[in-house]
Amino acid sequence: MASINMSYLNPRTVILIGIPGLEHVQFWIGFLFFAVCLVALLGNIILLIIIPTEHSLHQPMYIFLAALAATDIGLCAAIAPKMLAIFWFRSYSMVFDTCLAQLFFIHALQCMESGILLALAFDRYIAICDPLRHKSILTLSLLCRMIVMVAIRATVLVDLLPIVIKRLHLFHSIVIAHSYCEHMAVVKLAAEDIQVNKTCGLLVGFTILGLDMIFILISYILIFQAVFCLQQREARLKAFNTCTAHIFVFLEFYILAFFSFFNHRFGHVTPSTHILLPTIYLLLPPALNPIVYGVKNRVIRKCVAQIFLLNQGSQQ
Repeated sequence: MASINMSYLNPRTVILIGIPGLEHVQFWIGFLFFAVCLVALLGNIILLIIIPTEHSLHQPMYIFLAALAATDIGLCAAIAPKMLAIFWFRSYSMVFDTCLAQLFFIHALQCMESGILLALAFDRYIAICDPLRHKSILTLSLLCRMIVMVAIRATVLVDLLPIVIKRLHLFHSIVIAHSYCEHMAVVKLAAEDIQVNKTCGLLVGFTILGLDMIFILISYILIFQAVFCLQQREARLKAFNTCTAHIFVFLEFYILAFFSFFNHRFGHVTPSTHILLPTIYLLLPPALNPIVYGVKNRVIRKCVAQIFLLNQGSQQ
């Protein structure tokens, strides 16, 4: 789909073309992304069913995990419908304000996920470095306040992005070379000075993703110091084993996040790779998170098995 060579003043609609260079196969790519979204929705919905109903999972880590599952469901819901409509039904047009709303929800939920990963790291730090006070420190009241603060922080900071975009009025194109409304993809359409937009994007990215990653790394340095101070090898392995699921989720999220972030600003890759990588980054962690935590936790595995056995029994 060719870009239109003229200027647009306060456009009411934008056009999302999907994956540049792969338009002829993105119908089939849609089935792959649909499968990933289906796994993500199924896995996270099961977690949201199991965690509130299973009394043994009423612990800080699993309360944060439930919040992470809700965030992942919201992320899939924000991205998948329009993206699949583009791939399967060639529904390219989108109201500009709706595009900004999608931009807000995608980036806000992404930032909430980062905040919840930081909260999980704090939980693991207390559980290993100060286990006797774990329950007294991480009370239900504190957990709720932490989750609310994570949501407020993401909402307030990410809200800056669509606000500064709204100050732009003249655009050289309305064609977004992307499968969803991503901040820099929308900003680059402007025919005006976008330095403020770039600065806000970097500010939000560093204030949330950057600082969260730094604090998570500090928490794990302290955790590893405490673990290696344990005299018994079995105790060290048990303590480290309680962190492996979170370490995996942390690494997959931040490695993909910063690879996508810096690639969008400084990388030189093909347009199709440029679009596929951020999409994979947003959709793959929601699919992997429940699998990682489910495999590592015996109670979750048992509850999932019971759900499927009950379904099979009812069908018979």
